[in-house]
Amino acid sequence: MNSIPSLNVPSILRTYGLRPKKSLGQNFLVDDSSLRRVVEAAEISVGEVVLEIGAGLGGLTRYLATAAGRVIAVELDNKLIPPLREVLANFKNVEIIHGDILDINPNQLFSNLQLPKSKYCVVANIPYYITSAIIRHLLEAEIKPQRIVLTVQQEVAIRICAEPGKLSLLALSVQVFGEPKVVAKIPAGAFYPAPKVDSALVRIELFPEPLIPQTKIPDFFALAKAGFGQKRKTLRNSLSSGMAWPKEKAVQILENANIDPQRRAETLTIEEWHALVNHR
Repeated sequence: MNSIPSLNVPSILRTYGLRPKKSLGQNFLVDDSSLRRVVEAAEISVGEVVLEIGAGLGGLTRYLATAAGRVIAVELDNKLIPPLREVLANFKNVEIIHGDILDINPNQLFSNLQLPKSKYCVVANIPYYITSAIIRHLLEAEIKPQRIVLTVQQEVAIRICAEPGKLSLLALSVQVFGEPKVVAKIPAGAFYPAPKVDSALVRIELFPEPLIPQTKIPDFFALAKAGFGQKRKTLRNSLSSGMAWPKEKAVQILENANIDPQRRAETLTIEEWHALVNHR
């Protein structure tokens, strides 16, 4: 990887009269060794297209641009666009898009590139509160990434990689589509401003097809949200409440799927969720 000068984020913010926005979870990754680790985890191949979500001031974008054939950098905060353009002025393979990734159809981003299906990767340093929404948005698109590399709070990374017995709706949202793995820990001091907790780098390798058929994904999410909506309740009660079913119907569906109605949502495997979807 080519040598890239460090980016003085505090200085750039002062120059433009800006401050990091807590409401947008703006904690810029500034440590160069951590930035290189993110790119290494992405294993970007020659000529590959990278979608970066939350480009910020371009700290990571510069590293991605040296490894990728093309980088599409999406940034929500309009006030960051001018300094972002200045930082990336010498990188001709970067396209900056101002917008909310949740309002952007990923298919449109690649429509002019004649991109083969699943021939791009996603790299993102994102706040926890939109992690699940971003993953679902990307993976329900017609053109899906081959892999996703996320920098998230360490606690969230552990939750994403949890096994049955400790599963959450977030873990299910990820593990239906791919296999997640924590590849590195990133200390709070690697960010500006430093958050109160450490972060971790999660790599999600996507399956060729979801573990639950694509046509049944909406039903799966409806059932999963109902099941986890009242975590302390048994599935008999949480599904009855969340799906607006009579309790007798919830019991019957669970028993037809060979699932004890007294179990709780976090104990089910993905295979059991699949069975539940098939019998709803």
